[in-house]
Amino acid sequence: MNGRDLGRSVRMVRAVGPAQGLRAVRAAWRRSRADARALPRRGAERARVPGTAHGAEPLPGGGVIRFARSSLRVRVAVGGAVFCGWDGACPEPSYALAGACPEVDPRAVLEPDTEGGWRVVSERVLVVVSRFGAVEVRTPGGAMLRRELPPRWWDRAEASGDGAEGAGGEGAAGSRWVQRSEVAADARFFGLGGRAGGPRLRDGVYRLWNTDPGGAFGPQDDPLYLAMPVQLVVADAGTHLVFHDNSWDGRVTLREGAEGAGSGHDRPGTCEVRVDGGPLRYWVLAGTPARVLQGWTALTGAPALPPRWALGYQHARWGFGGADEVRRVVAGYRERGLPLSAVHLDIDHYDGHRVFTVDQERFPDLPGLAGELREQGVRLVSIVDPAVKAEPGNAVYDGGAAVDAFVRDARGRVVRGVVWPGESVYPDFTDGRVRKWWGALYAERLAQGFAGFWHDMNEPVSFAAFGEATLPRSARHDLEGRGGDHREAHNVYGLAMARAAFEGLCELRPGERPFLFSRSGWAGLQRYGGTWSGDVATGWPGLRASLALVLGLGLCGVPYSGPDVGGFSGVPSPELYLRWFQLGAYLPLFRTHSALWAGRREPWEFGAEVAEHAAAALRERERLLPYFVTLGQLARLSGAPYVRPVWWSAPRDRALRECEDAFLLGDALLVAPVWEAGAVRRAVRLPRGRWYDTATGRAYDGPGRVRVAAPLSRIPVLARAGSVVPVVGADGGTELEVWAPVAGRPGTGLVVPDCGDGWRRPEVARFSTRLEGGRVVVERRDGGPVGYPVRVRGLAGEGDG
Repeated sequence: MNGRDLGRSVRMVRAVGPAQGLRAVRAAWRRSRADARALPRRGAERARVPGTAHGAEPLPGGGVIRFARSSLRVRVAVGGAVFCGWDGACPEPSYALAGACPEVDPRAVLEPDTEGGWRVVSERVLVVVSRFGAVEVRTPGGAMLRRELPPRWWDRAEASGDGAEGAGGEGAAGSRWVQRSEVAADARFFGLGGRAGGPRLRDGVYRLWNTDPGGAFGPQDDPLYLAMPVQLVVADAGTHLVFHDNSWDGRVTLREGAEGAGSGHDRPGTCEVRVDGGPLRYWVLAGTPARVLQGWTALTGAPALPPRWALGYQHARWGFGGADEVRRVVAGYRERGLPLSAVHLDIDHYDGHRVFTVDQERFPDLPGLAGELREQGVRLVSIVDPAVKAEPGNAVYDGGAAVDAFVRDARGRVVRGVVWPGESVYPDFTDGRVRKWWGALYAERLAQGFAGFWHDMNEPVSFAAFGEATLPRSARHDLEGRGGDHREAHNVYGLAMARAAFEGLCELRPGERPFLFSRSGWAGLQRYGGTWSGDVATGWPGLRASLALVLGLGLCGVPYSGPDVGGFSGVPSPELYLRWFQLGAYLPLFRTHSALWAGRREPWEFGAEVAEHAAAALRERERLLPYFVTLGQLARLSGAPYVRPVWWSAPRDRALRECEDAFLLGDALLVAPVWEAGAVRRAVRLPRGRWYDTATGRAYDGPGRVRVAAPLSRIPVLARAGSVVPVVGADGGTELEVWAPVAGRPGTGLVVPDCGDGWRRPEVARFSTRLEGGRVVVERRDGGPVGYPVRVRGLAGEGDG
């Protein structure tokens, strides 16, 4: 046991108690012994590189290039996504892809290149492969975006290493590998899932292993709950996304480049991906940030669309005393005229922490409570953990045992871990039969009146006094019939659990979109729902980490997320709570939450001044709901996140690429949170164009930095000139808030109306704005009537239009 293990053990005993702590010691020993018995020992290994190319086979969309000791499949899909698979690795099977692999581009052609290499030429991308196996991805004009150096494998002595073709590259599944890459000297790295130190990823090593940090985390902690091998690289030459489709444990080492300051000797940025096994295969998508995310959505699936109520304010707490306390909290919001969309019940509403149960003493009539709240416009959301108490007589345990649903070890025995209910077993969500069984269990939650679900502890977690707090790496999984162990299944466990719930809920209520968000997941999680920060530490650094996580996850294709407002672990100062609350009001998931020991999170608990300013933030969030609904629909249609880096529309602006303390909410609004105690003004870096302070109406012209007021009552929010923002009007209907365009610079905007909680596809209304003779003209681009009241802002004498 090292010092880090000791610290984690102390925190764990504090949270779970001494009895659970002793169980965690036993579980850690069991895990350690199981892996020592069942995992292959790393013996003699043989290093291997591709060698020299000696031929190629053209195929639709590209072809296969054969080297002395490997082979490379290059495939360009319709839309320009490039797939590269070494050692016979194919795009499928894949947990990340949505459905079948995209069709190949019939115009992409494999042809010989100079010096014995090959290239694949297509309309949107050029792929050049050297005779030694280096792969360059270039723009059609020839600008290099990424250069992959020849990979290296370490084959176990018994592995053939002949590069034989096979689904997923099975011939090399036991080989460790490393792939080194070079990017432009000015490039900046983003993504890799949820990284608290982001959104821009500095020089360092980032682990690809979903991990519960074992306590509250801050910007210095890595990895966290949702790691993805997805990088977005932004440079002057262009933007590209690279996704290594491999769920094994790995590490990504990043180093930013440096320009030669006129000497002509630039040092390129570098990336090294090192993975413990599985196929070496990856996708590259190039274009503008918007085009790249649209392509990523086409590849991995459209984001699930949350219902309108899930875009409102939500209150959670670990430690509700029972139904009467829930009623008191909801009444507190109602009496103060504060909007509230949902209340979340944590593990303490269960009977002895057993999943899919209810503590009947504290919640004697949960369906009745849910009905009362629904009449007031408030939904109930339930936590759902994957671990099932290993207890005969527990209906969930007995049902799972009857269908052989639980993960087994290499000897065929059911794996046991320790979580909140005590000794527990874990469903194998990589088995379609088990997903079907688990999904049907949500009927109990629906009958209790729950309208949404948050998945927790699904990395998956097993409390451990030392070592990894998860299942043994040797634990066996179905992996869709292929078979394998936890080394491959660990990172997709939360994703597969989300799929089980989503598909089950669709069957149980086919006319209603499910609402769920998950602490853990992998590439493609957006198909089933969103995520949240997890147990972010209370403090100003935790506030910064909150935005880093939302931005980074959005750039990896998961647009719906948000933090525990106020932090999870401690009691925030009134000022910190308010600044966190004001940030949360502009994030997709707006939810307060806290640990059992961390105090309450109702705004009025922090004094009259905080309550007044928090109420203003709540009312502004409610006013902006039509805009959030529109952004949610846009995310579903295009993959564009609600919350975007300020460089989103200007990725070649190097100053904007360095900006991490503000963000765009859609295209129209720039939000500049306050990050330190006592601040009442702050600098804001503006993209090109005119921007209006939405509180004062004052205009600022970008690009450049300006200083704006940030009183305790609000954080700065600026609106882009010419933008159209749908908001709730005075009559309760939707109106268009139009920010005056600049003469000669027309603006645009769109509105996607709410279509209820079902699956109906709404129509998109697109608008244009222009300044004509001192008057703002708003037109619908299809020539039809505008259809909404219009209010113009940013002009002298602003008012109705």
